[in-house]
Amino acid sequence: MKQWLETRQVLEAIGAAAAAPSSPAAGTTAPFGAALATVVRVRGSAYRHEGAKLLVTADASHTGNVSGGCLEEDVREVALRVIRTGVAERRSYCGSADEIAAWDLGVGCEGEVDILVAPVRDAWTAEREAMQAQIPFVVLTALETGARRCLTGAAAAAFIAVGDSRLEAIDGVETFIDVLTPPPRLLVVSGGDDARHLVRIAHDVGFRVVVADRRPGLLEATRFPAGVQIVETDAARLGERVVLEPNDFAVTMTHHFADDTDYLRALLQSPVRYLGVLGPRQRTERILSVLRSECPVDDARIYGPVGLDIGTDGAEQVALAVVAELLAVRSGRRPQSLRERRAPIHLSAD
Repeated sequence: MKQWLETRQVLEAIGAAAAAPSSPAAGTTAPFGAALATVVRVRGSAYRHEGAKLLVTADASHTGNVSGGCLEEDVREVALRVIRTGVAERRSYCGSADEIAAWDLGVGCEGEVDILVAPVRDAWTAEREAMQAQIPFVVLTALETGARRCLTGAAAAAFIAVGDSRLEAIDGVETFIDVLTPPPRLLVVSGGDDARHLVRIAHDVGFRVVVADRRPGLLEATRFPAGVQIVETDAARLGERVVLEPNDFAVTMTHHFADDTDYLRALLQSPVRYLGVLGPRQRTERILSVLRSECPVDDARIYGPVGLDIGTDGAEQVALAVVAELLAVRSGRRPQSLRERRAPIHLSAD
């Protein structure tokens, strides 16, 4: 999810650079006065993984990140040099065997990270169009030259089927295969004030958020972050207005018993993996008893009361608890304190 969100932000910045005056910045050879740093290989544990991106422009402003913050200063210096020379560079950063020292470096425990810094030579139009259409796509980048091409459809599917972003030799050329697939959607059934906190946090962590409500007064675009889809619909039309997929999530939180019942009834007809219901357990059981009297209910998909048991007070904390549960369900992890986790915090790229 982070990779899709970050790539979208980087592509928006590239698009803005492309729309600016076409002459390169003074003393540079990159057409848009920008360079893109991409993590192309990780060995061991690292804060970020293959596909993480940092766009740097000639004025040293930047979008994205490639580490926990400690590599960015050096990578920006490399990027500014690439902007001046127009020549792609590959850099390697190694963590130490000491976990604390490695964390301070920004790489991770015994981690080794390779980063390709390449000049931005075009507007990345195909990539921006694929992301706008929210379809999977793959970018192939030759490490020696920084030359790249964008694949969609069946051509992309062949690379996506093999795995995540990675380095491979293609026709004898070392190539970074950047796999980009849309993150799951989160349908928030309510445009109410407390729903706004859930929408904001879920959007910030990378979900594609859809807000649905039958009350038009709660659906003003200014109430929600840019990029959030807003749908005015009652429960009867929900299934046709918002088509959900098996990896998507939904939360009902209208604070209206009949509405939550009707929307949950509609959502049970979808393949969505997670159906969260805001409110006390007794209320959720009342809703489910109504629905069970009509047809069998897949209880395994119902998360009510919604959210992790972290002790919440107020809509902001409830939203945080809900998003934490969404992430846990998505990753297949049983929530626990990280101090109880014996496996590495960051997934190994080996």
